[in-house]
Amino acid sequence: MRGAPIGIAGSEVSPPSRTRVVAIAVAGALGALILVGCGGGSRAGLAQAAGGGAGPGSGGESRSSTIVTGVRIVVTPSGGTDRRPDRGLTVTASGGTLARVRASAGGKAVAGTMNRAGTAWHSTWALGVGESYTVTASGTGPSGAPVTRTVSFRTFTPKQTFVTQTVEGYHQTYGVGMPIILYFNHTITNRRAIEKALQVKSSTPVTGSWYWDDQCGTAPTCLYFRPHHYWPAHTRISFVAHLDGVQGAPARYGFHTLTQSFNIGRALTARASTSSHHMTVYRDGKVFARWPISSGRPGDDTPTGTYLTIEKANPVDMTGPGYNIQVPWSVRFTWSGDYLHDAYWSVGQQGFTNVSHGCVNMPPADAETYYKMAVPGDPVTITGSPRAGVFDNGWTMWFLPWKRWLRGSALHQAARVSRRGSTFFHPHIKA
Repeated sequence: MRGAPIGIAGSEVSPPSRTRVVAIAVAGALGALILVGCGGGSRAGLAQAAGGGAGPGSGGESRSSTIVTGVRIVVTPSGGTDRRPDRGLTVTASGGTLARVRASAGGKAVAGTMNRAGTAWHSTWALGVGESYTVTASGTGPSGAPVTRTVSFRTFTPKQTFVTQTVEGYHQTYGVGMPIILYFNHTITNRRAIEKALQVKSSTPVTGSWYWDDQCGTAPTCLYFRPHHYWPAHTRISFVAHLDGVQGAPARYGFHTLTQSFNIGRALTARASTSSHHMTVYRDGKVFARWPISSGRPGDDTPTGTYLTIEKANPVDMTGPGYNIQVPWSVRFTWSGDYLHDAYWSVGQQGFTNVSHGCVNMPPADAETYYKMAVPGDPVTITGSPRAGVFDNGWTMWFLPWKRWLRGSALHQAARVSRRGSTFFHPHIKA
């Protein structure tokens, strides 16, 4: 049997606060849903979030400088209203060096880096929109005489903004295949700038990459981060999307910083063969069990591919031609309604023939065992079916080989991820 597509409810970030944690609850979404069974259906969309703001935004910048004993300090922008917060803040010194740069907005320090020569400082991220900034820069010239320059300016409030949401819940546990999933409520065209504003940290070093998806059906633009191979078990992951002040499309700016932390649990993977009618379950790299199954009958063949578990419920109401039944121990892996579930009515066929409407039928005790271990993001690979799986029908990020996944990055770069953060690099990939 097959269940219906789910609806995912999201929360919205509003302009008054600069830093937000935005998450979409996946595991709890079933409570208010009526699911229909085993025969296709369309994927439900994400509740769209609306951006806000007021005031026009156009280009332009300003500079301020001070010259003392041959030292010239230039702050860009300086004074008035800055209409290009995406360019960040720059402080330079000529005829001497910078000793210190302090910048803040709303009592929060602005992160930045100094070049080796001590002649230029630049903010790490874009400037937040609708904020008042104060910058104090000090330096010295050849004579050793100090100079200090303090300037203030304000960033504009854009008319058009975009909102970003994530699937991951705060400190929740996911499977080793779980990608970072971001949804944008408007089409994003300046994708390189968005990728550069994203910082990922991992307790265990990995190599990964971002991938843009315009056909996800959940939002106008979707963006995923996936490691080259599955996450190591028990890894702690966090990410920060420094999108405040980033221009995601012409005249459309981010106005919030999105943060989230989550955990990877033990490694639980499953391989279900529609031809041998058995499913092998691996836990922490070792065979845990081999169970008889019955998959989709001819015409309702279970689609092949490496999926990720999305959610689970006990029971799920599955309906279709000639049936309406409460199905125990059900774990979803496609939006169109394919589950691994208890099928007490087909125990006699399990291990021998395919009789389901597309789901993977399991013996009751085995279905209960798997259900109790499964978390969202556990890989499930279906093999042996004449029907190919469709990308975006579920969390299908592992359908794509690594080389193709890399091509989905606007930067066409991979990222080295560690406890300290992520850095981009050009990987060497054999053709």
